[in-house]
Amino acid sequence: MVAYVIGHVSVKDADKWAEYRSRVPATLAPWGGELLLRGTRIAVLSGDHAHTDAVVLRFPDADAIARWYGSAAYRALIPLRTQAA
Repeated sequence: MVAYVIGHVSVKDADKWAEYRSRVPATLAPWGGELLLRGTRIAVLSGDHAHTDAVVLRFPDADAIARWYGSAAYRALIPLRTQAA
């Protein structure tokens, strides 16, 4: 069953965020993941939403998400992600 990662992001450092974004796609391919959406908030139509950006990734199944997130390639990017957003 297809599974998704949905990220709500508040960018702290635009340059580091750009570097992180440029490096993530290569980590997705081995697990069948793909970037479906990455964008900046334009408007909040109802309620409150503090985050500036959003991302949606699609994987073949939840196990593929776990393997991607636990992979050495992605784990190496987590410190950069933490600094960036």
